[in-house]
Amino acid sequence: MRIKNKCGVIMKEKYNRYLNDEIKFDRLTMFGIICLIIVIAGIFGFVYEVIFYYLNSGMKTIYYRGGNFLPWINIYAIGALLIFLLTFKHKKNALKIFLLSSIICGVLEYIAGWGMYHFSNHFRCWDYNTEIFNFGNINGYVCLRSVLFFGLSSLMLIYLIIPVCFYIARRFNRKVFIILSILVCSIFIIDEGYNLLVARALNLPRASYVYKQIGLQYMDF
Repeated sequence: MRIKNKCGVIMKEKYNRYLNDEIKFDRLTMFGIICLIIVIAGIFGFVYEVIFYYLNSGMKTIYYRGGNFLPWINIYAIGALLIFLLTFKHKKNALKIFLLSSIICGVLEYIAGWGMYHFSNHFRCWDYNTEIFNFGNINGYVCLRSVLFFGLSSLMLIYLIIPVCFYIARRFNRKVFIILSILVCSIFIIDEGYNLLVARALNLPRASYVYKQIGLQYMDF
């Protein structure tokens, strides 16, 4: 019992230090942490969308989401980076984090959805006009449910994922951490670059084509 209490006290002290201290990593280590956030956030978005669109189908069909071979969606990584860069300094105020992140992600989602529709031949990666729980829907690009979800996810990012990333960066050998985090992130970015740019330009098979050929229910990006 005493050991558990002692561990609890130590964890509480470390968490309070996280909330009150400034970032104390060198630039290269910080870049490695950002790479880690990019990977985790993109995978989180993929898992969320697979689950949501399974529910949206009436729990009948599992769709593979995203535009890549790997389970990763870029807009979630972009949103996570914006949240980290624009709200981290407010980490002592959870409500402020939630409100700011909801606004940031709502604006990002609307601009991304509007931009794809108007500059990509009316293509939509999502359309809240046809989805469940679409209250507060604005032109199918953003809705209250998505904004609230992103706000709640930002709390998980700031108070769970980033502290874990910081912990890993401190515990690992610095060079090993930097090399591994950059390498893993690069693999996801290369996958994205191939499907978004290279495959389109050279008329090569994209992830959507390959996965449809092997029988996956694939929702295009």
